[in-house]
Parts: sequence; structure tokens; C-alpha cells
Amino acid sequence: MQRERTLSRDLTATQIPSGDKQTLPNGTRILIHQTLGGSYTVQTDFGLFRVDGADADALGEAVKDTTVKAATLEGGAPDPEAIWGQLRQVFDPEIPVNIVDLGLVYSMDLEEVRDLANGGAPGYKVNVAMTLTAPGCGMGPAIAEDARSKILLVPGVSEADVRITWDPPWNQQMISEEGKMKLGLI
Repeated sequence: MQRERTLSRDLTATQIPSGDKQTLPNGTRILIHQTLGGSYTVQTDFGLFRVDGADADALGEAVKDTTVKAATLEGGAPDPEAIWGQLRQVFDPEIPVNIVDLGLVYSMDLEEVRDLANGGAPGYKVNVAMTLTAPGCGMGPAIAEDARSKILLVPGVSEADVRITWDPPWNQQMISEEGKMKLGLI
């Protein structure tokens, strides 16, 4: 799946595994390793980076529509299945399995809140507790932010909080059967 390209413009990317933001300049040669969940994992002469799908044009790829087509439930509440669907679009840039099938998402719940940005109208906050495959994973903040930004695309969601926890510690038994098949574990 690896494709060699040259960036057509400057873009901001997330360095792997540190999670630091860095500008990749126009003309940088890259090798695309992974295109999952609307983002790209690319290699340069100076390291690995995650590139947001909104910058796909700089890689010579088509920018995909990120609109979530889901109806809200009674009272304007977001559809929980749409939220889980968005979480299934979040990937660790080094593992080709989404965070739900990896067993990294421990809980997701909805909380009715007042949307102050919308004149105090009722809104809904999504609270997610998740973990990482290893406590030393420097991509934790970037993965959590990716999850948060994807959740905010769901109709009816006005806020999202993605919290990383280490209790209970993650282990391979938490991976779904589908995830294990993708990883060649069964």
C-alpha cells in the first residue's frame, strides 16, 4: 500500500510517536504507509507523521467528506450508534485496527448540558474513557483529540470529553475478534 509522493504545499502534521506538531514543507518527499479513519501515516526522511484527512490534497489524494449522516433522537440527542461509528474511525497510527476493536474504549456516555454558545439551548456532551496499548505511548493526546474531533461531527453533539485512563490496564484479551483477525492473532 506504500505510495511515494511529494507534498504540493506546506502542512501541519503530528509527529509519531511524540504527538508534537510540525510543519512539513512544500516539496517534502513522503511515503504513505497507512490511510485509515480519514488520516494518513506518512514517512519522511526525518520521521513518521500523521496527516489529517483535511490535508489530503497536499498528498495528491482526494479530500473526503467528513459529514456524519445520522439523525438525532427524540429531544435532539445524538444517536449513540453514530458516536460509536465515529470512534471506529479512530486509529493508532502504528496499528491498522480502530480503537474500538483494539478494546481501548472503556465507556461512552451522553450527558445533557446547556449549550451556552447556542443561547443556553439544551445540548449533549459525550464522555469517553479510553486507554492506550502502553502507558508510554506518546500518541495518546493525538489519538484522544482525533476521537474528540470525530465525535463533534455527530449531529446533536455540542461537547466531547475524551479522557485517558490506565485502570484497568489494557491487554490483548480486550481486542475484538475482528481486531484479532486483522492483526493475525487468530
